[in-house]
Amino acid sequence: MSDEPFETSENVHRDRREHGGGDSIHPDQDELDRRTEEERVEAGVDAYDPDEVPPATDEPVPTDVTQSEVYEEAKAELDREESEGEIYPLTDRHPFPPSHYDRS
Repeated sequence: MSDEPFETSENVHRDRREHGGGDSIHPDQDELDRRTEEERVEAGVDAYDPDEVPPATDEPVPTDVTQSEVYEEAKAELDREESEGEIYPLTDRHPFPPSHYDRS
């Protein structure tokens, strides 16, 4: 522990109900915890102060996948393959999917 006096950038206000002499100033526990965390970061014990880190991400924006360009392209390709008989629904007549897809 250091023999240096405790320094703070904020002014700590005295409680007027306490005696005016000596060490009558008692910062609250939250203030002490905050100062301790700052000192741990400055000393390199902790990499960062978790209270000063922003949230990792914002809420995801709801999107409709069917409105994307990739979806539209895939749907157009499937429609083309179905119209040309390259793919078809599985039925008793066609119990297996095609073994190859002709892309000529």
